[in-house]
Amino acid sequence: MLATLMSPSPAVLIVTVLLIFTIPLLLHWVIYRSASQTTLPSFLLVGPSGAGKTALLTLFEQERHVETRTSQTPLSVEVSLPVTTKTASSKYRSVNDPSNQVHKKFLLVDTPGHGKLRYHATDALVKPQNLRGIIFMVDAADLSGGQGNESMRQTAEYLHDLLLLLQTRSTKSKSSKALVELPLLIAANKLDLFTALPARLVKTSLEAEITNVRSSKNKGLLDSGIDMNEMDAGDEKDWLGEGGEGKFEFAQMEEVGVSITVIGGNVQGAEGPDVQKWWDWIGSNL
Repeated sequence: MLATLMSPSPAVLIVTVLLIFTIPLLLHWVIYRSASQTTLPSFLLVGPSGAGKTALLTLFEQERHVETRTSQTPLSVEVSLPVTTKTASSKYRSVNDPSNQVHKKFLLVDTPGHGKLRYHATDALVKPQNLRGIIFMVDAADLSGGQGNESMRQTAEYLHDLLLLLQTRSTKSKSSKALVELPLLIAANKLDLFTALPARLVKTSLEAEITNVRSSKNKGLLDSGIDMNEMDAGDEKDWLGEGGEGKFEFAQMEEVGVSITVIGGNVQGAEGPDVQKWWDWIGSNL
């Protein structure tokens, strides 16, 4: 028997050699296929029409300004962070780690801003695919004008409905697992224009207008004849923020895992785009 083991037949030798070469190749194929099927982290780009969403998407993808048209359907592109922009996860890896560039890639999903097409954005939130954050883009120049500004009103209504959806997603979740915090960036675009509101005023103006939107919705419910005292505790969460009363502030959304940041910039301008702070925000959430 020992002689048989020491002198295997040609068939055994052939099978052994084939296994030696094919097993590593098979493992490499399985691992590579698994890695290639991994869903890239994504950021959802939303906001009213004309805010500059598609222009931002093409700038991020092509690194240059391209004339765009109003979006009618969602558009998803693969984007890489600039070399100089760091990700939150990069602090755990060596500078020479080749995977650094892989972890700088993400999907940017642009959604139409027209009122009748905004269901694309809500659909993406109901069934998110590795969603790391939301970018709500506004035209800061279009929001100036104070009370009675129709653009401010429409923008606040859209943001109100979006935040209410995120709040409901958290408070009415049936999962036993805690929902991952979802950051939201309000990108105040067109700050290169003289008439644009600075980021600080964009924040306070939107908070004030969302308070008005919420009050109008409360009044509409009262006018419908529904007794507010008969609403159960679960229905209270159908109102945005803390109890649906008083002044609304973005900080109230932290209770339901939504952290809101307002940062100004511009996609285009006489001195070129100013979007580095938006890049930095994205990197901090990768």
